[in-house]
Amino acid sequence: MRDYIMALETRGRVKRIPEIDQDKYEATALAYRMVDRFGTDSAPALLIERVKIGGDWREGPIVCNPYGSWIDEALTFGAEIASEDEQVLYRSVIKELGKRLDSGGQWNRIEPVTLDVASAPCKQVIVTGDAIDVTQYPWFKNNPADASRYINMGSVFLYDEEIGPNVGTYRSMVHGKNRIGVNPEPGQHGWLLLNAKRRRGEKFAHCSIAVGPDPITFAVSSNKMAALGEDEMLIAGGLRGKPVEMVKSETNDLMVPAHAEMIIEGIIPLDQGMDEGPYGEMYGYMGPKKPDNFFLEIQAITHRRNPWFINSFTGVTNDMPKAPFVAAGFFQFKKTIPHLTGYYIPPAANGTTVISIDKTMIGQGIQAGQTVSANPGGAKVVIVVDKDINILDPQRVLHALGARWQPSAHIYIPQTFQRAPDPSLPRRGVTSKIVIDATQQLPGEGGPKSWPPVARTMLEKQAPESFAAVDKNWSKY
Repeated sequence: MRDYIMALETRGRVKRIPEIDQDKYEATALAYRMVDRFGTDSAPALLIERVKIGGDWREGPIVCNPYGSWIDEALTFGAEIASEDEQVLYRSVIKELGKRLDSGGQWNRIEPVTLDVASAPCKQVIVTGDAIDVTQYPWFKNNPADASRYINMGSVFLYDEEIGPNVGTYRSMVHGKNRIGVNPEPGQHGWLLLNAKRRRGEKFAHCSIAVGPDPITFAVSSNKMAALGEDEMLIAGGLRGKPVEMVKSETNDLMVPAHAEMIIEGIIPLDQGMDEGPYGEMYGYMGPKKPDNFFLEIQAITHRRNPWFINSFTGVTNDMPKAPFVAAGFFQFKKTIPHLTGYYIPPAANGTTVISIDKTMIGQGIQAGQTVSANPGGAKVVIVVDKDINILDPQRVLHALGARWQPSAHIYIPQTFQRAPDPSLPRRGVTSKIVIDATQQLPGEGGPKSWPPVARTMLEKQAPESFAAVDKNWSKY
């Protein structure tokens, strides 16, 4: 993670903050202001050197918003950076990730390797017994209405003898010195694994939580890229192009990323639970208080000397690399939608997916949108636009809605499954969906006999030197 942050800093993508008072929620307000000023995709990462929490100044650094722009994604996955144009970078990253898929459309796999304890940075300091106090570290309480401080970017490692391994990013509410929550949502692999153990009458599950692994390992933890029971670390190795280096936990047999900043180990009791939340969720609304949730009894904490920490301002900034999820969606749907040219999930509009197509026939827009909406974990709103629309630019997408769409060009799906904590749901887990075909409608679809030319396109064709002149003289304006 440290190497990645340094790479961002060389690109001017990191803002160092000497100190900030989180007792006054100053860091949270700064995150909102950054998004207000720069947008979700362009806001820089923060590296906060020192933070006030609970009346005490605590040493960091604490990294916030490290995964924002497509430059960040290109640096993460080693894609070519030929331009700082977001659309060019998007295509470069998707192309690069396409090389890491096999002929069957599955992510490449590389087995992890094991380091000895002496070679593992996450073992430089080992804390056990009465010395354990997870509250001493600078975990943030993002919102005044949050129930507590949270470890909200930890990769949770679990194992079940019948199902297999699982790694997922599940938030952890800080309950006390040696107790934190573990919050997989219903239907997530971690939830299925823990409940399988519970049904078999097992009393506890071993668990290790990695804070601050490398960004690709974190991306695999945060995106659903593996089948239930499949080892996510093989996929992380495939994406990295080299094995993930792992080390055995101190108190259990779980293998964890050796280069993580911190590992929190313990057991999850399966015959009891604790209240969890409220917490500010991904949609920007406060989630409910949840009774009888999983929690971890901490048995050991190991970490680097002078560890770095990481925090997500959930519902405000980006909290994970988005490229693997976007690339997986693009290549998955490209198989059944050969005229698909782009696939994107706007970070500022959770529950919305925008796709672009090279439309040549009647009905292609609606058909493509229906295919995407049928994905069980998919969006409740799917917007389909023509290939000339930059799907990363909300202004261009909204322009297509205003200038090309008639409300008759839609499909409404009344009831289907939805896992996300959407505050608009009448009941959790059930949503309606809509497909909006904002492509230029052909006459056979009720569109005009012919469409007038787009003014900007005409300018680019008939006066191509105009934009080149502006770009050349930009610093003079």
